[in-house]
Amino acid sequence: MSSPRARFIEIVVQERVFLSLLLVGFLVSALTFRTPVLAMWFGFAVAGYSAVANDSIQTIGTFIASNRNQKWWLLWLFIGGIFLATVTYSFVTYQGDVTFQRLAAKGFDTAPTSFSYLQVAAPLFLLVLTRLRMPVSTTFLLLTSFATEASGVGDMLTKSLAGYGVAFGVSIAVWLLLAKRFEAWFQGEAHPAWRVAQWITSGVLWSVWIMQDAANIAVYLPRQLGWGEFAAFALLVFLGLGLLFKLGGERVQEVVDEKSGVVDVRGATMIDLVYVAILYYFKVVSNVPMSTTWVFVGLLAGRELAMSLRKSSNRSFKEALRLMGRDVFYVTIGLVVSVIIAYAVNDSFRMQIATFFD
Repeated sequence: MSSPRARFIEIVVQERVFLSLLLVGFLVSALTFRTPVLAMWFGFAVAGYSAVANDSIQTIGTFIASNRNQKWWLLWLFIGGIFLATVTYSFVTYQGDVTFQRLAAKGFDTAPTSFSYLQVAAPLFLLVLTRLRMPVSTTFLLLTSFATEASGVGDMLTKSLAGYGVAFGVSIAVWLLLAKRFEAWFQGEAHPAWRVAQWITSGVLWSVWIMQDAANIAVYLPRQLGWGEFAAFALLVFLGLGLLFKLGGERVQEVVDEKSGVVDVRGATMIDLVYVAILYYFKVVSNVPMSTTWVFVGLLAGRELAMSLRKSSNRSFKEALRLMGRDVFYVTIGLVVSVIIAYAVNDSFRMQIATFFD
């Protein structure tokens, strides 16, 4: 075990490397934003990593937490393979669209032909928030700066808030009814079948998440990709996933790790089952993009409160409320930042907001 001093030095070195890379990113954004093809691919590449790194808490977060003893490259190949299969299906089925038609919704159906500096640099702000372990909505942070209609952002916000409410209510109901049963059932060593079940549910959840949130990174790209563009899109995200697993998840992973019972493969499986059912429901309701982060935060909040009420966790109701309030505060920060960026860089969005208040 390393000494506190050695750990401190390691953290300082890591932070210096991160800040250096961040400064390079802002510099490259400044050098490329006036050249659309360079801005498009640089913005996409950074968005691909930053979106998955932040949103990993809601999809592969429980998978990472409950598989710490597995080789990172095995987890990467499993999750990366599902990513490739899912986006390939969308690409073939929807004639070059890798987002399952999420970007066909009003306000997002037109691909950008030019970029502002903040549009290209927006994923870098997301990296900073991720470094601060804040679970923010990548949907709002990345999509709103490209919205051509303010009503599209309004529809997205309405659907996301509805998702939070549904997830909160469903998780409270499930864990109020079953928390004590889960506690009794999940004693001792988990049967190997639970590991298989968790990998299956995590894979399905990850696939459904891609159906919702691939739009967040593909917003930089043409709405219909050619085979060469698709290959570049798939390869860059696949490699970014490898880096994420090599690092064991970004710092926002701690938001999952601190919740009750997520390291146990059985608890992680139950979270994934409830979450994938809610996400799939909202997928079929409409093709309007939504913040899956708000849905996941609502699910965790309801679960923590229910478990504290049923005395099936070591956390008091007051502590559960504090965690809930902190997570909501963090995602609200992300929403505020995204609206500020959208207002600053998106002329159409700014004009429609001004007209609304006039």
